[in-house]
Amino acid sequence: MVKILDTTLREGEQTPGVYFDNHIKLAIARLIEKIGVDIIETGHPVVSEEIKKAVAQISNSNLNLLVGAHARSLKKDVDLALECGVNFLGIFFCVSEDRLKGVFNKTLIEAIDQITDIIKYAKQKNSHLLIRFTPEDTVRSEFSNVVKASVAAVKSGADIISIADTTGYMVPGVRSMYDYVKNLKQEFKNYGINPMVAVHCHNDKGLALANALDAYRAGVDIIDASVLGLGERAGIVDLAQLLTVLRTEYNEDSRNLKFLPELYDLVSKHSNVNIVANFPIVGNNAFTHCAGVHTQAALKDPMHYQSLDPKIVGRESIISLDHMSGMASIRYSLDKIDEKVDNRIAQKILARVKEVGHKGKVIDLEEFKHIVKWCKNGNNN
Repeated sequence: MVKILDTTLREGEQTPGVYFDNHIKLAIARLIEKIGVDIIETGHPVVSEEIKKAVAQISNSNLNLLVGAHARSLKKDVDLALECGVNFLGIFFCVSEDRLKGVFNKTLIEAIDQITDIIKYAKQKNSHLLIRFTPEDTVRSEFSNVVKASVAAVKSGADIISIADTTGYMVPGVRSMYDYVKNLKQEFKNYGINPMVAVHCHNDKGLALANALDAYRAGVDIIDASVLGLGERAGIVDLAQLLTVLRTEYNEDSRNLKFLPELYDLVSKHSNVNIVANFPIVGNNAFTHCAGVHTQAALKDPMHYQSLDPKIVGRESIISLDHMSGMASIRYSLDKIDEKVDNRIAQKILARVKEVGHKGKVIDLEEFKHIVKWCKNGNNN
């Protein structure tokens, strides 16, 4: 079974304007634990004292998952992370020739020396530490550089190599993440090493989930995700979408997805990022049926117009009342409020619902009660 790394508290806080107070971070971490996520990345301690405190707080909360921190290939970053008590450490360094020459003024050999020295240093300080090395912007870097740096990192003590699609560059069938994972794993086999392989897919072209699933089919060991897909620019893979597809399409059913709505409400409230109505899985309209033809069929069997059972994520199907409604929706809603009316009144109610709906409104059951009463009293002649 693939492992899931949630990075809402690290990558998610790289969303402009997003920061979670430490008590909220712990609450988010506890819900992520309840869902059954394997690893939580809690922040980059060197960024601020508050983030360091939060990482330490979560690390010492006896959660039933690996708690990780982020670090550059620098001793001070590693020291601060280990002071927090994490048991997972993500170390990164870019190995593309453009970045090495234009930003770091280093050769590849010098970069590899820095990477391997810091991995050995971290492992010496905590031999049980699970270490991930990420060649930043992996997929746009020279493949030979990625292989050389990754092999050296593994031989120095790294347990995981992460393929970072830092800019959302990959496109299924064009620049395939499936092929990239397969080719990198083959290179590792050729060198006689077998690290876990992770993917971190950004969503700049809206293809993060597709690329992550390509990686899954190629046998990747870890997939990164975040709540609401929060992260730099257009963010990364959305956690709820990933977990739901893994459950329904690939029989990865060991996680409790019924906590997803609670987790998303919490993150949305404290990040000030709204859950848009048509957002898959957790949006208000994700399981809402509107058009008359749809609702008539859905009332007999919701799966006529759904490919997902909302119960998987602790939700239920909803019938919307607006200008698209038909008589099936009216009768359903009358049953919901325990009202009995004849066909003449039901037609008046439908006419009034459509009239109100044409103003761009969706009518909830409370307003529907008022419409029913209004029509029964002869006010819709």
